[in-house]
Amino acid sequence: MVRMYDVLVVGGGVVGCSVARELSRFSLRTAVLEKELDVGLGTSCRNSGVLHAGFNYAPGSTRALLDVQGNRMMDDLCRDLKVKIKRIGKLTVAFDDEEVAELHRLKEQGEVNGVPGLELVGHDRMQTIQHGVEGVLALYSPSSSIISPYGLTIGLAENALANGAHFHLGQRVTSIASQERGGWAVTTASGDRFSAAVLVNAAGLFAADVCRMAGITEHEIYPCRGEYYVLDRRLDGIVKTLVYPVPKKNSPGLGIHLTPTVDGNLLVGPSAEYLDDPEDCACSRDVMKDLRREAHHLMPEIHVTDYIRSFSGIRAKQTPPSVGGNKDFVVEDRKDVKGFINLLGIESPGLTSAPAIAAMVRAMVEHHLPLAPNPTFNPVRPGSALLFSDRPAEERADLIAQNPDYGEIICRCEKITKQEIIDAVRNPLGARTMVSIKYRARASMGRCQGGFCIPRIVRILRNEFGWSTADFLKRSTSSPLFVGTVRPGGEGTER
Repeated sequence: MVRMYDVLVVGGGVVGCSVARELSRFSLRTAVLEKELDVGLGTSCRNSGVLHAGFNYAPGSTRALLDVQGNRMMDDLCRDLKVKIKRIGKLTVAFDDEEVAELHRLKEQGEVNGVPGLELVGHDRMQTIQHGVEGVLALYSPSSSIISPYGLTIGLAENALANGAHFHLGQRVTSIASQERGGWAVTTASGDRFSAAVLVNAAGLFAADVCRMAGITEHEIYPCRGEYYVLDRRLDGIVKTLVYPVPKKNSPGLGIHLTPTVDGNLLVGPSAEYLDDPEDCACSRDVMKDLRREAHHLMPEIHVTDYIRSFSGIRAKQTPPSVGGNKDFVVEDRKDVKGFINLLGIESPGLTSAPAIAAMVRAMVEHHLPLAPNPTFNPVRPGSALLFSDRPAEERADLIAQNPDYGEIICRCEKITKQEIIDAVRNPLGARTMVSIKYRARASMGRCQGGFCIPRIVRILRNEFGWSTADFLKRSTSSPLFVGTVRPGGEGTER
């Protein structure tokens, strides 16, 4: 059986989910094919969670245009999707005359790009914005912000689903062929077949592979890994704004810095290292050592006990190591390959740009298909952006009275309740891995990193949903939570 759609989006990251949600405004049959068992498990969840202002990009470039537009769209989008966002601003700090000259250039460039409120500030003003920051001059950008990147991606996907888009998870695309009657035939590793008039390539690190399947050979992606440390929430509030160094010429990133998150942790990073494997998200000893040294330089009050986790994300760069720097986004409606919309090289500021990219894709789709408004489209995602522990005491008491599962704490570090775990596993997309639960409920994100709550989550899933040992996956079918055997009659003795 071939599943028939008007538009197929390959890739369920923040860009692909933004496109799906935008197209769900219209009476189109739209579907997303995602190779993982959940949306947003690639670059979209493995980044700093920063919304950039748009002064780092060349005037007239697609990156500059989409970043500034996307930043402006985020307040309304996050309100509708119940996603955390904080407009905390950013200081880009100069330490010498050469860097001061670069700050002046960045300010002029940002003003041409339409970035609001840019201001050059001296040492005293820097101290009022962020106590303890050093440097001789800084560029302050009030529209720079922080957001939950996985929260945004999940919110976009769930709202798109509620408005009629389809999501096919665990579906890695293996072949693409143009059809004689027009449109595209797509086959996945599971043998499932799909057909659509328009194909949108939002495959991130694998976008060049998707291009080659469609007969487009001029693109290449060079994976570049950035490693991070996560610091304990004890430090929440110490860093009140984003503080970045002046970008170095031809650097693959914006430099190592401290980044507060919307949930109260601090991130240290990212590093930048080209590699061959686009899925090598390991953390390396030497880089971790460098990050600790840099973190102590930036904030001496950080203790060794404040480091609770490390992770890495991979940028989809179009420039090889020998060149460095960055190329402009590829956002194109291919004229030579009808019905193929190509989104390639969407590295930073891809998170910020995602809703603006989606609007651009919608205009491209309209060249191929009529767009009649979806009369039932609802931009608002149900529920609340607040965790149970963030709600007022009176509201918490009412919820517990109505449902005792709100009164049982499963994750002590993050104060996550049993009902929040159940809600997470019953998510509309049907994602069921431990990572999927983590990104929806924040369970196992605290200081003990799941040492207390994971056994309790396992018990909930087994008792509430009848799961057996083989049903428990950390992230994918290749990462079972339990390896080994169950002793006869010893249910619950998994190891």
